[in-house]
Formats: sequence, C-alpha cells, structure tokens
Amino acid sequence: MAGIRKKSKGAYAGLILIYICMFIVILITLYPFVYVFSMSVSDPMSVLKQEVWFLPKGFNLDSYKMVFQNDELWVHYGNTIWYTVTGTLVNMVLTVLGAYPLSRKSLIMRKQFMFFISFTMFFSGGMIPLFIIVNKLGLYDSRWSMILPVAVNAWNLIIARTYFQGLPEGLIESAKLDGANDFQVLWKIIIPLSKPILAVLALFSAVGHWNAYFNAVLFLPSPQKQPLQIYLQKLLINMSDAAAGNTQFGLNRSMQVIQLRYSTIIVVILPIICVYPFLQKYFVQGVMIGAIKE
Repeated sequence: MAGIRKKSKGAYAGLILIYICMFIVILITLYPFVYVFSMSVSDPMSVLKQEVWFLPKGFNLDSYKMVFQNDELWVHYGNTIWYTVTGTLVNMVLTVLGAYPLSRKSLIMRKQFMFFISFTMFFSGGMIPLFIIVNKLGLYDSRWSMILPVAVNAWNLIIARTYFQGLPEGLIESAKLDGANDFQVLWKIIIPLSKPILAVLALFSAVGHWNAYFNAVLFLPSPQKQPLQIYLQKLLINMSDAAAGNTQFGLNRSMQVIQLRYSTIIVVILPIICVYPFLQKYFVQGVMIGAIKE
C-alpha cells in the first residue's frame, strides 16, 4: 500500500511538472501575438514610451483606421487572396498528379526521378536565371509569375508520395481488377484516403502564397498587381518618410508609424490564424509522415 501511495505521489508530481512545462511553452508561444495585438490597440503615447508589455494600456483604433481607410488596401488584399487560392489549387493538383505515379513501384526510372526532384531541394539556378526564364516566357509583370515559378514544391511532393506509398496496396489492386484505370484509382481511392495529408499540404501552400514577397518584388512592377505585403511595406515607408520630414508633427507621426507597424502585422496574419485551427489536427501527422523518406 505504501508503494502504491509513493508511486501515486510521484505520478502526481510528474503531472504537475508536465503542466508547468506546457504552460511555459504556451506562454512563450502566445506572448508575441498578445504583445503585438496589445501594441496595436493601446494608447499611442504608451506605445511610444514602451510601457506596454502584455495587456493593452488604453484603447485606440486609429492605426487600424489608417490601414483600412485607403481603398487601395482592398485591391491588394484581393490580389493576395487570388494568389493564395489559385496558387494553392495549382500546387495541390500538380503535387497529387506527380506524387501518385512516383509512389507506384511499376514506374520506370522512379528512383532517378526522385533523385532529380530531391536535388532541387538543395541546389537551385539562382535569382538571375529565374528572372531570365520568367522574362523569356512572357510572365514578367503577369499575375502568373507569382504562381508558375513555385507551382511544384519538392518537399510537398515527397510528403504526398510517402503517404500514398503507405496506403494498402490491396485496395488499388482490387480496383484495377474491377476495371478501374489509374485516374479512377487516384480520384476514387487515393484522394479520399489522403484527406489528412492533403489538408496539411494545402495549409503549407496557402501560407507560402499568402506571405509571398520576394517574387512580387522581382516580377510585379505594376502596383495594381502587387500583393498585400508589398502595399503594407510601402505604407510603412511613406509614413516613416512623412514623420522624418515634418518636425512640427514629427512626434505624432512617429507614434502613428510605430503603432501602424503592429496593426499591419495583425492585418496580415489574421486570415491564416483563422484558418489554421481547422487544419491543426492534421498538422502533426503530416510533419511525421514527411520525416520518413525512401
């Protein structure tokens, strides 16, 4: 009986330690988001004096009004949504169509194909060759320059192929014995059984397209085609220049610029934060599957 009590006390102490560690991890993870949000809605003077550390001090939404009052914002927001939706759709279609044949042992030169695909994960042609190719293909200053150069991700392709390989081979063989071709097998068997990994890959692709910045700088000189990130950067630069060039209102403008930075962060990450909880349960599974490669 004493041994059982001792063991119970030890297990209870271990459980408390686990909860303490988890609380610390959660606090470290959530603190940056809480801090940024608090800075974006606090009183501008408190923000300028760096008095905000966790909870907001005062309440002020002027920085959000400055972000949203410009109609140009919604044009760039629409561009980003189009790039994200279209890019994710293209990524998923090409990834599935590429991963399925690579998961079949009957594919000739399968290992050679995988070698060349894996090679691109470590070596690339560089920025200048990419720019030349995009320009020669007539994609410069085209919306598709944000989609086609990143249409296939080697890492996502390997993750999908690994998942497809783990599906029961008997299901595919039974379907083919019943007269199903490869496209029917892919559409009616592989894809329905692969919803968890496809959700994870869709999340990866969507986040990548939503945060896309470098390709927009290289390939999209037209302001009306640029994504949200470019617009927000220009907005911050313009506000900073205005604050530096006007000594009379420099203090007020400085407060606006500082708070505007935090508001723009919230505006950019809010859609992804809203979508992520619905796909979070698939995230760990997808990462573990991707860690196992042939």
